[in-house]
Amino acid sequence: MKRTTTGRAKLLLLAVAVITVGRSALAQSPRDSAQDNVLTYHGSPDRKGNFVVPGLTWQRAKSLHVDEKFHARVTGNVYAQPLHWRPAGSSSGMLLVATEDNNVHALDATTGNAIWTRSLGKPVARSALRCGNISPLGITGTPVIEEASGAIYLDANIAESSGPRHRLFALSLKDGSVMSGWPVDVTDALRDVGQSFNSRDQNQRGALTVLDGMLYVPFGGHYGDCGDYHGWVVGVSLHGPRRTAAWSTRARGGGIWAPGGISVAGQSLFVATGNTFGTSTWKDGEAVLRLAPDLHRSSENRDFFAPSNWLALDQHDADLGGTNPIPLNAGTPTNRRALMLALGKDGRGYLLDQNNLGGVGGGLAVETVSRRPIRTAPAVYEVGTDSYVALPGAGAQCLSGASGNGLIVLKVRAGERPALSTAWCGRLSGAGSPIVTTSDGHADPVVWVVGAEGDNRLHGFRGDTGEAILEPLDFVMTGLHHFQTLIATKDRLYVAADGRVYAFAF
Repeated sequence: MKRTTTGRAKLLLLAVAVITVGRSALAQSPRDSAQDNVLTYHGSPDRKGNFVVPGLTWQRAKSLHVDEKFHARVTGNVYAQPLHWRPAGSSSGMLLVATEDNNVHALDATTGNAIWTRSLGKPVARSALRCGNISPLGITGTPVIEEASGAIYLDANIAESSGPRHRLFALSLKDGSVMSGWPVDVTDALRDVGQSFNSRDQNQRGALTVLDGMLYVPFGGHYGDCGDYHGWVVGVSLHGPRRTAAWSTRARGGGIWAPGGISVAGQSLFVATGNTFGTSTWKDGEAVLRLAPDLHRSSENRDFFAPSNWLALDQHDADLGGTNPIPLNAGTPTNRRALMLALGKDGRGYLLDQNNLGGVGGGLAVETVSRRPIRTAPAVYEVGTDSYVALPGAGAQCLSGASGNGLIVLKVRAGERPALSTAWCGRLSGAGSPIVTTSDGHADPVVWVVGAEGDNRLHGFRGDTGEAILEPLDFVMTGLHHFQTLIATKDRLYVAADGRVYAFAF
């Protein structure tokens, strides 16, 4: 009996040990690591900007504070969103920050200390361009991380003796080294497939994305709409960089310049274009377009939308392309409808059927939502069966009518006749792009936004009511640019600015 009892005790101890090890392994599993990673703009290819942070409840959000122990410095001005990568099993993550000096910095996400830095070439001076408002001009569009290849992909605008050149790089996440087969010179790659790309007049501001082993890069023009530029999407195979595909607007102009760049829904790429020039018939400007992975052109109404007054928008520089299209799924759990929301510099929201965009004049609903141009990247979350969309703007339907209202949250209702209305407005001075955090995907929604080029403070609002859940911190950030957004990880919020990165803990 004694032997049996001892044997049973050993078996029990062994079982407890196995369970404990199993739980520990589960806590460090790749899936858990993936939940903490921010691999692309606004956290996902659909650009919804919705981050699940289990510990960040409404109550916890009130205690948010600047992390005084975090000291992160970078070289150059920053327009791109930082990314976060934590290898499976690692206790510490890595921040990736790209700057206009064509530097990519890998920083310890806990301390801010440098892990590695890679310089990709001399950036382009403003004097080398016909127009523009960023100088020097280097890496502007937010890069993308592809974990399977262990690389971060980006576009760098590089000054050469022959003029500016757009080059696409793949850098190893391990040490920043350039991966085999890269960089890809965009002008040369498109010339090889019989297409002409003007590297001087094209600018790359929208975020890059990856879908099924292909890197997709959007292009537009420079501030001032000078020169011979078009809206472009260039696709490059991650596994054979010499394999390329491309789509461009038929008319001059029509740039894809929204900070969110390309949105992905299913196997479709969605882009929004700006104003075109010298055309009296519609040629891809002021539009939302669906592109297949091979980037072939479709003329079917289901694959594009343009407002019926697209020509007037062209003439008044009232781009539909100020934001990336936002895929939405609204309705009850048993009756969901796939929608698409486009927001323009004309202050209007255009609600579309995601499966049938409707062609010129198509669409489900149009509503004036802002009294000034909309130029940012929205964030999407759900309250009940309704989808909510947060964006900076001067709300046209704010109930309070206060002049300080600088944040608009729209409610999208599905059904036979989908509708768009204003849910609430928040007081904000600045032009940052918001994100949303929830504690489990639905509970405790908080809308976070920085008052970039305004009060330069961090703001937080309850997603359901608009109540200011975080009074603006006394801490004022410096070096923020309009459109700047932030990211959320399991224990911090991060904001990148010229020369540095800020961290907020909770």
